[in-house]
Amino acid sequence: YINDAFGAAHRSHASTAIIAKFFPKKKYFGLLLAKEIAFLEQAIINTNRPFTAIIGGAKITGKIDVITALFNKVDNLIIGGGMGYTFAKAMGGEIGRSLVEKEKVFLAKKLIAKAKEKNVNLLLPTDSLNSMSLRDFSNINTSSILSIDKSYMGLDIGRESIDKFVNIITSSKTIIWNGPMGVFEIKQFENGTKEIAKAICLATKKGSFSLVGGGDSVASLKKFNLENGVSYISTGGGAMLEYLEGKKLPGISAIMD
Repeated sequence: YINDAFGAAHRSHASTAIIAKFFPKKKYFGLLLAKEIAFLEQAIINTNRPFTAIIGGAKITGKIDVITALFNKVDNLIIGGGMGYTFAKAMGGEIGRSLVEKEKVFLAKKLIAKAKEKNVNLLLPTDSLNSMSLRDFSNINTSSILSIDKSYMGLDIGRESIDKFVNIITSSKTIIWNGPMGVFEIKQFENGTKEIAKAICLATKKGSFSLVGGGDSVASLKKFNLENGVSYISTGGGAMLEYLEGKKLPGISAIMD
């Protein structure tokens, strides 16, 4: 039995976690799965510092555990994407019609406090690129992320945030990225994600180790023709996050046990 599906290794499916039990002395990692584990271990065990993690995407939900786990591993944690507005709300900001998880605002406050407790440099967006809708590009503006007009929604990080994040990324020796900085699929709101991707590639060119995972992050690298500029692109988004959390992945445990 050979398992080469890292992208499904975090799921307890018959094909990944059960069948292996019937091959107690003849079960192995495939070449891809072995490579995935090796690169993840390079990031979180054989770490060159400073170590920076970049977590983006729409929601905190699904990434709470990895953010908490990374507080024990990283020097810098950059937050971007839709979840940034929930953090802004937690800091008392006015975020207009931006995406927010109201039930997670208190949790965002706790994560900010936890970062201080763990002495982790938590970098949150300070400015936001805003529009009245995803289709109307005539009234795009930039504002503090804490004071977005009530008729606008934040759709990307602004120039100030980009510069701050890029400065940290290009001075890092180990970089993990999962999740875009904004609605990169639309050209008007792609710049934050594009600049972060370019910074990761620049750091990699200078000798840093970079690991990118998650469908949107990988899609953005391909959109900007930067997929060859990072050390490794993981084939698993959820599996990568759960491995970083320190969880046992059923597909891996089935072979190792």
